[in-house]
Amino acid sequence: MCELFIKADARLWESTTRSLRIDGMVTSVRLENFFWSKLEEIAHRDRMNVTQLITKLHHESIDAGHDLGNFTSFLRVCCARYLDLQLTGDIPTDVKQPIAGLNAPAILVREQEKYH
Repeated sequence: MCELFIKADARLWESTTRSLRIDGMVTSVRLENFFWSKLEEIAHRDRMNVTQLITKLHHESIDAGHDLGNFTSFLRVCCARYLDLQLTGDIPTDVKQPIAGLNAPAILVREQEKYH
């Protein structure tokens, strides 16, 4: 079983730091390449680049009153949830289908029911 993980391309877990500008402020985000690739896929689905996606996530997190003390962890969890929601069928695996058009409230209800 572990061979699937151990013999994976080591570049997946190598970290890359990217500089981003959010609201005129330059910040750096350091993530493993695997997570960058998932963020690129998520962004592409809604015709954004990664910086636009991260800025949107940042703004909407603040608007929702979230503490962004560990924003990189938040981004990793976003990627993991994206993959999990694809497995449950709540997010289509067809990357041509935008995420913005999905029924987020219904998906969140189903997700909460699963974990409670």
